[in-house]
Amino acid sequence: MAEVQWFPGHMKKAERMMQDSLKLVDAVCEIVDARIPRSSRNPDLDSIIAGRRPRLLILNRADQADPAVTAQWRAYYKAQGTPFLECDALSGRGVKELPRALRALQGKQGPMRAMVAGVPNVGKSTFINKVSRRKTAATSDRPGVTRGKQWVTVDDQLELLDTPGILWPKFDDPAVGDRLAFTGAVKDDVLDGEALAARLLVTLRESYPKALTERYKIVLLPEAQGWELLEACARKRGFLMAGGAVDTERMAAVLLDEFRGGKLGRISLERPTC
Repeated sequence: MAEVQWFPGHMKKAERMMQDSLKLVDAVCEIVDARIPRSSRNPDLDSIIAGRRPRLLILNRADQADPAVTAQWRAYYKAQGTPFLECDALSGRGVKELPRALRALQGKQGPMRAMVAGVPNVGKSTFINKVSRRKTAATSDRPGVTRGKQWVTVDDQLELLDTPGILWPKFDDPAVGDRLAFTGAVKDDVLDGEALAARLLVTLRESYPKALTERYKIVLLPEAQGWELLEACARKRGFLMAGGAVDTERMAAVLLDEFRGGKLGRISLERPTC
């Protein structure tokens, strides 16, 4: 993943917009993917916010993450003194706690405005829609849908500013790039889907082998390469082309879709110590 550079012009424009908009808000809600809480934090946000506003970390998709690993992150953030909120925007679990968490962060009463920020495809717009109990922010399972800022009124005490998802110009750690790609933060059309799926299979074999064997009914030989695991999955699914060739491209798309949709179970790809 180190070779993948995903930084379209609209992302640089979004950074400038966020900097300009900070003066309009009381706090920043940074939404991350609970399955990859560290990799889905944009380091550029530190320089954009730079202590100008308090920040609440929101672990979204907690219902798809491994609860035991999330408990480790919970203890880690508490030890670090990092204000955080766990939620699942799709089901709505935990989102009602946002106003209380923001007031605790600010230590103030009265109307508040908060900016909602994060990398692409972590569920910012879905979160805002669930908090506001309406469908005002555009949502999609593809990254990069929100392009401009959108104000959403939750009630007479809270307004949220939806901002575009932005990545940083270069992934110095290939593992970070892979995790972002596995979860869909990087657009699939700039990636080699089969190579990505092969790396995901190797990653899951190391941490969640049971999820693979139960879902795809394959034998996980420790010496097998990722592409061999991908072929094995394709054969079990019956993804064969004319002449008996294995359709690994189709299997790669299915694997990534099922992983992102939580069909392999509750999985976390990084721990506080990694």
